[in-house]
Amino acid sequence: MALGTAHMTTTTHTKFIPELWSDEVVAAYKSNLVLANLVTRMNHSGKKGDTIHIPKPTRGAASAKAAQTEVTLIAATETELTVSIDKHFEYSRMIEDILEKQALSSMRTFYTDDAGYALAKQADTHLWLQAYTLTGGTINTVSSGTTVDFGTAGTVIGSDGSTAFNAGNDNAAALADAGIRKVIQTLDDSDIPMSDRFFVIPPVEKKNLTGLARFTEQAFVGEAGAGNSIRNGLVGDVYGIPVYVSTNCPTDTEGSQDARLCLMAHKSALVMAEQMSVRTQTQYKQEWLGDLFTADTIYGTGELRNDAGIKIAVVA
Repeated sequence: MALGTAHMTTTTHTKFIPELWSDEVVAAYKSNLVLANLVTRMNHSGKKGDTIHIPKPTRGAASAKAAQTEVTLIAATETELTVSIDKHFEYSRMIEDILEKQALSSMRTFYTDDAGYALAKQADTHLWLQAYTLTGGTINTVSSGTTVDFGTAGTVIGSDGSTAFNAGNDNAAALADAGIRKVIQTLDDSDIPMSDRFFVIPPVEKKNLTGLARFTEQAFVGEAGAGNSIRNGLVGDVYGIPVYVSTNCPTDTEGSQDARLCLMAHKSALVMAEQMSVRTQTQYKQEWLGDLFTADTIYGTGELRNDAGIKIAVVA
Protein backbone atom coordinates (compact mmCIF):
# COMPACT_ATOMS: atom_id res chain seq x y z
CA MET A 1 0.00 0.00 0.00
CA ALA A 2 1.44 3.36 -1.01
CA LEU A 3 2.20 5.81 1.76
CA GLY A 4 1.30 8.88 -0.30
CA THR A 5 3.31 12.08 -0.65
CA ALA A 6 2.66 13.82 2.68
CA HIS A 7 6.29 13.55 3.71
CA MET A 8 8.22 15.79 6.13
CA THR A 9 10.63 17.66 3.89
CA THR A 10 13.17 20.43 4.34
CA THR A 11 10.52 22.83 3.03
CA THR A 12 7.94 21.98 5.69
CA HIS A 13 10.70 21.72 8.28
CA THR A 14 12.02 25.22 7.68
CA LYS A 15 8.51 26.67 7.82
CA PHE A 16 8.07 25.22 11.28
CA ILE A 17 11.40 26.11 12.84
CA PRO A 18 11.34 29.94 12.49
CA GLU A 19 7.99 30.32 14.26
CA LEU A 20 9.03 28.09 17.13
CA TRP A 21 12.41 29.73 17.55
CA SER A 22 10.99 33.23 17.12
CA ASP A 23 8.64 32.91 20.10
CA GLU A 24 11.45 31.65 22.29
CA VAL A 25 13.91 34.37 21.23
CA VAL A 26 11.36 37.18 21.67
CA ALA A 27 10.47 35.89 25.13
CA ALA A 28 14.15 35.77 26.12
CA TYR A 29 14.73 39.26 24.64
CA LYS A 30 11.86 40.83 26.58
CA SER A 31 12.77 39.14 29.84
CA ASN A 32 16.40 40.35 29.66
CA LEU A 33 15.68 44.00 28.85
CA VAL A 34 16.06 46.30 31.86
CA LEU A 35 16.51 49.94 30.84
CA ALA A 36 14.71 49.45 27.52
CA ASN A 37 11.60 48.29 29.38
CA LEU A 38 11.54 51.47 31.50
CA VAL A 39 11.99 54.27 28.95
CA THR A 40 9.57 55.53 26.29
CA ARG A 41 9.18 52.94 23.52
CA MET A 42 7.96 53.82 20.02
CA ASN A 43 6.92 51.24 17.44
CA HIS A 44 8.08 52.19 13.95
CA SER A 45 7.44 48.76 12.45
CA GLY A 46 6.36 48.68 8.83
CA LYS A 47 7.27 52.33 8.24
CA LYS A 48 9.91 53.49 5.77
CA GLY A 49 12.73 55.93 6.41
CA ASP A 50 15.74 56.07 8.69
CA THR A 51 14.68 59.03 10.86
CA ILE A 52 11.82 59.70 13.27
CA HIS A 53 10.74 63.23 14.19
CA ILE A 54 9.18 63.44 17.65
CA PRO A 55 7.47 66.71 18.71
CA LYS A 56 8.68 68.17 22.03
CA PRO A 57 5.97 70.59 23.22
CA THR A 58 6.88 73.10 25.91
CA ARG A 59 4.79 73.97 28.96
CA GLY A 60 2.71 77.12 28.96
CA ALA A 61 1.84 79.49 31.80
CA ALA A 62 -1.57 80.59 33.02
CA SER A 63 -2.43 84.29 32.64
CA ALA A 64 -4.74 86.46 34.70
CA LYS A 65 -7.95 87.38 32.84
CA ALA A 66 -9.25 90.90 33.38
CA ALA A 67 -12.82 91.82 32.60
CA GLN A 68 -13.53 92.91 29.03
CA THR A 69 -10.03 92.00 27.80
CA GLU A 70 -8.81 89.46 25.30
CA VAL A 71 -7.22 86.23 26.40
CA THR A 72 -3.42 86.00 26.41
CA LEU A 73 -2.18 83.69 23.69
CA ILE A 74 0.76 81.44 24.46
CA ALA A 75 3.46 81.61 21.80
CA ALA A 76 4.25 78.31 20.13
CA THR A 77 7.82 77.32 21.03
CA GLU A 78 7.68 73.63 20.25
CA THR A 79 10.81 71.82 19.15
CA GLU A 80 11.35 68.31 17.87
CA LEU A 81 13.64 65.40 18.58
CA THR A 82 15.22 63.60 15.65
CA VAL A 83 15.94 59.92 16.28
CA SER A 84 18.10 58.11 13.74
CA ILE A 85 17.20 54.47 13.18
CA ASP A 86 20.81 53.45 12.73
CA LYS A 87 21.37 50.42 14.95
CA HIS A 88 21.08 46.98 13.36
CA PHE A 89 22.38 44.03 15.36
CA GLU A 90 22.27 40.33 14.65
CA TYR A 91 23.03 37.02 16.36
CA SER A 92 23.81 34.04 14.12
CA ARG A 93 24.75 30.40 14.61
CA MET A 94 25.26 27.48 12.24
CA ILE A 95 23.69 24.33 13.68
CA GLU A 96 25.07 21.39 11.76
CA ASP A 97 23.08 18.18 11.33
CA ILE A 98 25.46 16.17 13.49
CA LEU A 99 24.81 18.51 16.41
CA GLU A 100 21.07 18.38 15.76
CA LYS A 101 21.19 14.58 15.95
CA GLN A 102 23.56 14.16 18.88
CA ALA A 103 22.95 17.14 21.16
CA LEU A 104 20.43 17.33 23.96
CA SER A 105 17.11 18.98 23.18
CA SER A 106 18.03 21.70 25.66
CA MET A 107 20.62 23.03 23.19
CA ARG A 108 17.92 24.86 21.22
CA THR A 109 16.72 26.49 24.43
CA PHE A 110 20.27 27.62 25.14
CA TYR A 111 20.65 29.18 21.68
CA THR A 112 17.31 31.00 21.79
CA ASP A 113 17.94 32.27 25.32
CA ASP A 114 21.44 33.36 24.35
CA ALA A 115 20.17 35.19 21.25
CA GLY A 116 17.54 37.07 23.27
CA TYR A 117 20.06 37.91 25.98
CA ALA A 118 22.71 39.15 23.53
CA LEU A 119 20.31 41.43 21.63
CA ALA A 120 18.75 42.74 24.85
CA LYS A 121 22.16 43.49 26.33
CA GLN A 122 23.11 45.46 23.20
CA ALA A 123 19.89 47.51 23.33
CA ASP A 124 20.40 48.32 27.01
CA THR A 125 24.05 49.24 26.36
CA HIS A 126 23.03 51.79 23.73
CA LEU A 127 20.43 53.31 26.06
CA TRP A 128 23.08 53.66 28.77
CA LEU A 129 25.33 55.46 26.29
CA GLN A 130 22.39 57.71 25.39
CA ALA A 131 21.87 58.42 29.10
CA TYR A 132 25.24 60.21 29.14
CA THR A 133 23.53 63.18 27.47
CA LEU A 134 21.21 63.72 30.44
CA THR A 135 21.80 66.82 32.60
CA GLY A 136 24.33 68.29 30.20
CA GLY A 137 26.49 65.26 29.52
CA THR A 138 27.76 63.95 26.19
CA ILE A 139 27.63 60.54 24.54
CA ASN A 140 30.87 58.64 24.91
CA THR A 141 32.50 57.48 21.70
CA VAL A 142 32.80 53.89 22.96
CA SER A 143 29.98 51.90 21.34
CA SER A 144 30.65 48.35 22.48
CA GLY A 145 30.81 46.70 25.86
CA THR A 146 30.07 48.33 29.19
CA THR A 147 33.55 49.51 30.21
CA VAL A 148 33.52 53.19 29.35
CA ASP A 149 34.43 56.68 30.50
CA PHE A 150 31.21 58.36 31.62
CA GLY A 151 33.02 61.55 32.63
CA THR A 152 31.85 64.19 35.09
CA ALA A 153 29.15 66.17 33.26
CA GLY A 154 25.82 65.77 35.02
CA THR A 155 26.98 62.86 37.19
CA VAL A 156 26.84 63.06 40.99
CA ILE A 157 28.22 60.74 43.67
CA GLY A 158 26.03 58.37 45.64
CA SER A 159 26.82 59.54 49.16
CA ASP A 160 25.31 63.03 48.92
CA GLY A 161 23.62 63.21 45.50
CA SER A 162 25.05 66.66 44.72
CA THR A 163 28.88 66.52 44.53
CA ALA A 164 30.05 66.17 40.92
CA PHE A 165 31.73 62.88 40.08
CA ASN A 166 35.40 63.14 39.13
CA ALA A 167 37.04 59.89 38.05
CA GLY A 168 40.51 61.38 38.42
CA ASN A 169 39.82 62.08 42.09
CA ASP A 170 38.29 58.63 42.69
CA ASN A 171 35.39 60.27 44.53
CA ALA A 172 32.64 57.78 43.59
CA ALA A 173 30.80 56.74 46.75
CA ALA A 174 28.26 54.12 47.78
CA LEU A 175 24.59 55.06 47.88
CA ALA A 176 23.46 56.69 51.11
CA ASP A 177 20.02 57.74 52.27
CA ALA A 178 20.97 61.42 52.06
CA GLY A 179 22.21 61.00 48.48
CA ILE A 180 19.04 59.24 47.34
CA ARG A 181 16.83 61.90 48.90
CA LYS A 182 18.86 64.67 47.26
CA VAL A 183 18.53 63.11 43.80
CA ILE A 184 14.77 62.74 44.31
CA GLN A 185 14.59 66.39 45.35
CA THR A 186 16.47 67.44 42.21
CA LEU A 187 13.91 65.64 40.05
CA ASP A 188 11.08 67.18 42.10
CA ASP A 189 12.53 70.67 41.62
CA SER A 190 12.43 70.10 37.85
CA ASP A 191 8.72 69.16 37.98
CA ILE A 192 9.43 65.58 36.93
CA PRO A 193 6.31 63.48 37.59
CA MET A 194 6.59 60.98 40.42
CA SER A 195 4.76 58.30 38.47
CA ASP A 196 6.86 56.33 35.97
CA ARG A 197 10.13 57.12 37.72
CA PHE A 198 12.66 54.30 38.06
CA PHE A 199 16.03 53.64 39.67
CA VAL A 200 18.54 51.27 38.00
CA ILE A 201 21.54 50.13 40.04
CA PRO A 202 24.38 47.61 39.62
CA PRO A 203 24.43 44.45 41.77
CA VAL A 204 26.98 45.93 44.19
CA GLU A 205 24.51 48.65 45.15
CA LYS A 206 21.74 46.13 45.75
CA LYS A 207 23.95 44.78 48.53
CA ASN A 208 24.61 48.26 49.90
CA LEU A 209 20.99 49.40 49.63
CA THR A 210 19.58 46.44 51.53
CA GLY A 211 22.23 47.07 54.19
CA LEU A 212 20.95 50.56 55.00
CA ALA A 213 18.92 50.54 58.21
CA ARG A 214 16.56 53.11 56.73
CA PHE A 215 15.40 50.60 54.12
CA THR A 216 15.00 47.60 56.40
CA GLU A 217 13.41 49.00 59.55
CA GLN A 218 9.76 48.14 60.02
CA ALA A 219 8.69 51.78 60.18
CA PHE A 220 9.79 52.20 56.56
CA VAL A 221 8.96 48.90 54.88
CA GLY A 222 5.90 47.93 56.92
CA GLU A 223 4.89 44.52 58.18
CA ALA A 224 6.61 41.37 57.04
CA GLY A 225 4.90 39.41 54.32
CA ALA A 226 5.33 37.49 51.10
CA GLY A 227 5.09 40.70 49.09
CA ASN A 228 7.72 42.56 51.09
CA SER A 229 10.66 42.56 48.70
CA ILE A 230 13.12 44.19 51.12
CA ARG A 231 12.57 41.52 53.76
CA ASN A 232 12.89 38.84 51.12
CA GLY A 233 16.37 40.11 50.23
CA LEU A 234 15.33 41.73 46.92
CA VAL A 235 15.34 45.45 46.12
CA GLY A 236 11.81 46.80 45.78
CA ASP A 237 10.83 50.48 46.08
CA VAL A 238 12.87 53.39 47.42
CA TYR A 239 10.66 56.27 48.52
CA GLY A 240 8.01 54.98 46.13
CA ILE A 241 10.41 54.59 43.19
CA PRO A 242 10.89 51.03 41.88
CA VAL A 243 14.49 49.82 41.90
CA TYR A 244 15.92 47.54 39.20
CA VAL A 245 19.24 45.73 39.25
CA SER A 246 21.18 45.52 35.99
CA THR A 247 24.58 44.09 35.15
CA ASN A 248 24.65 46.49 32.17
CA CYS A 249 25.34 49.54 34.34
CA PRO A 250 28.53 51.05 32.83
CA THR A 251 31.91 50.86 34.53
CA ASP A 252 34.38 53.77 34.53
CA THR A 253 38.00 52.60 34.77
CA GLU A 254 39.75 55.98 34.45
CA GLY A 255 41.03 56.36 38.00
CA SER A 256 42.70 53.93 40.36
CA GLN A 257 39.25 53.03 41.68
CA ASP A 258 36.58 51.72 39.30
CA ALA A 259 33.14 53.31 39.41
CA ARG A 260 29.71 52.05 38.32
CA LEU A 261 26.83 54.17 37.06
CA CYS A 262 23.31 54.24 38.51
CA LEU A 263 20.39 56.08 36.91
CA MET A 264 17.34 57.59 38.56
CA ALA A 265 15.02 58.88 35.86
CA HIS A 266 11.53 59.23 34.46
CA LYS A 267 10.44 57.25 31.40
CA SER A 268 10.29 60.52 29.42
CA ALA A 269 14.08 60.97 29.75
CA LEU A 270 14.99 58.55 26.94
CA VAL A 271 13.27 57.00 23.93
CA MET A 272 13.86 53.78 22.03
CA ALA A 273 12.31 53.62 18.56
CA GLU A 274 12.04 50.14 17.05
CA GLN A 275 11.71 49.81 13.31
CA MET A 276 11.97 46.04 13.51
CA SER A 277 11.57 44.12 16.73
CA VAL A 278 13.35 40.80 17.11
CA ARG A 279 13.12 38.75 13.90
CA THR A 280 14.36 35.18 13.55
CA GLN A 281 15.18 33.32 10.34
CA THR A 282 16.51 29.86 9.55
CA GLN A 283 17.78 28.51 6.26
CA TYR A 284 19.16 25.08 5.48
CA LYS A 285 22.70 25.30 4.05
CA GLN A 286 23.53 22.15 2.11
CA GLU A 287 27.18 23.13 1.79
CA TRP A 288 27.41 23.04 5.59
CA LEU A 289 24.80 20.32 6.14
CA GLY A 290 23.13 22.42 8.77
CA ASP A 291 20.67 25.20 9.60
CA LEU A 292 21.80 28.83 9.65
CA PHE A 293 19.91 30.54 12.48
CA THR A 294 19.85 34.35 12.71
CA ALA A 295 18.03 36.75 15.02
CA ASP A 296 18.23 40.51 14.44
CA THR A 297 16.64 43.83 15.38
CA ILE A 298 16.69 47.45 14.11
CA TYR A 299 16.21 50.45 16.39
CA GLY A 300 17.38 53.92 17.38
CA THR A 301 17.72 55.79 20.68
CA GLY A 302 17.39 59.42 21.71
CA GLU A 303 17.01 61.84 24.60
CA LEU A 304 13.51 63.20 25.15
CA ARG A 305 13.91 65.31 28.30
CA ASN A 306 17.35 66.37 29.48
CA ASP A 307 16.42 67.07 33.11
CA ALA A 308 14.35 63.91 33.61
CA GLY A 309 17.27 61.70 34.64
CA ILE A 310 20.25 61.90 37.00
CA LYS A 311 23.37 59.73 36.79
CA ILE A 312 24.96 58.60 40.04
CA ALA A 313 28.52 57.27 40.38
CA VAL A 314 29.13 54.57 42.98
CA VAL A 315 32.14 52.45 43.89
CA ALA A 316 32.38 49.35 41.69
